[in-house]
Amino acid sequence: MVSPEYYQVIYLFIIFVCTTYTLQKYNIQQNDNTICIDNSRSTLILSLFFTLYIGLRPTHITFVDMVDYARKIDFLKIANYDYTWNSENKIFDNLINYIAKAGWNKSAFFLLIAAIYYIGTFLAIKKFFPNNSFITYLVWLGAFSTFSYGVNGIKAGAAASLFLIAVAYYERRIIAVVFLLLSLGFHHSMILPVGAFVLAYFYRNTKVYLAGWCFCLLIAMLHISFFQNLLAGFADERGSEYLLSSGENWGGRSGFRFDFVLYSAMPVWVGYWAIFRKRVASVTYEFLLSIYLITNGVWMLCMYANFTNRIAYLSWCIYPIVLIFPFLKEDLGKDKYRMFTMVASLHLLFTLFMFIVYY
Repeated sequence: MVSPEYYQVIYLFIIFVCTTYTLQKYNIQQNDNTICIDNSRSTLILSLFFTLYIGLRPTHITFVDMVDYARKIDFLKIANYDYTWNSENKIFDNLINYIAKAGWNKSAFFLLIAAIYYIGTFLAIKKFFPNNSFITYLVWLGAFSTFSYGVNGIKAGAAASLFLIAVAYYERRIIAVVFLLLSLGFHHSMILPVGAFVLAYFYRNTKVYLAGWCFCLLIAMLHISFFQNLLAGFADERGSEYLLSSGENWGGRSGFRFDFVLYSAMPVWVGYWAIFRKRVASVTYEFLLSIYLITNGVWMLCMYANFTNRIAYLSWCIYPIVLIFPFLKEDLGKDKYRMFTMVASLHLLFTLFMFIVYY
């Protein structure tokens, strides 16, 4: 019922209205971590709505990779392929193969992936913010890359959602390991966030990770390609192709991405202020921030490659949670909710600016 070119417009309009209304409630609150301004039921309803809204979208070139997945399902329906673990994305490749062989409607496949993406993230957010899940979910929905990885890079989006569940349950090792493996099985690029998860779990020193992030930023500013070429040597054939390609002929923007750096720096600034200025001592927050600093730092080392947004998303998938965690979980003074309102508003305004003006 909705024309494909208006999908994102309607999506952002709904989020803008809901976020603006909800933030007004936070703006007048006092510093009380026990306040429950919203509830998980409302968040679940929102996640179900976007699962249906995005999952039942028409197959159209506006959604880019969606057309390729639809063609692959049609091809696999008549191809004589067996299930195999000798594939790049073991779980996802076998899942789409099963769906095609079982004769599923293509809409059912996209609905399933949307459910993993939107409901999976809801489960992670509910675990992190049981008293503030609704506004957190809105912040995630309003993130710069959330919409595109719900309609275009759906394989990476679903993998990222599974990764967030693993992070949310990091204290329960069996659950965390299961979802880390599921995430890797959906998209092999999740090896970077999973590696960051393991490193941050066993070595917890936020100062070191923050210094490493600053070093990576300096390398990017100086346009030193040594580390980009080094990482290409460890990547698979497709990853190496991304890292070694550069120029203006791929259809996107290249060079030093000041816009992406500005966006990526927001959780870093909040983290520095919360941990080193406000003396927040939260094992969970430092763990989240460390994962973000590692993955985002690797992206900056590869910034000049084509398709750099795909590398950036490996850190941006956890971005909204890292950005607002200290405001909703820690004691930051009487004005913390007003500061939270300002940060959440700027976060959404960046997305709106990029969609309306920049692109």
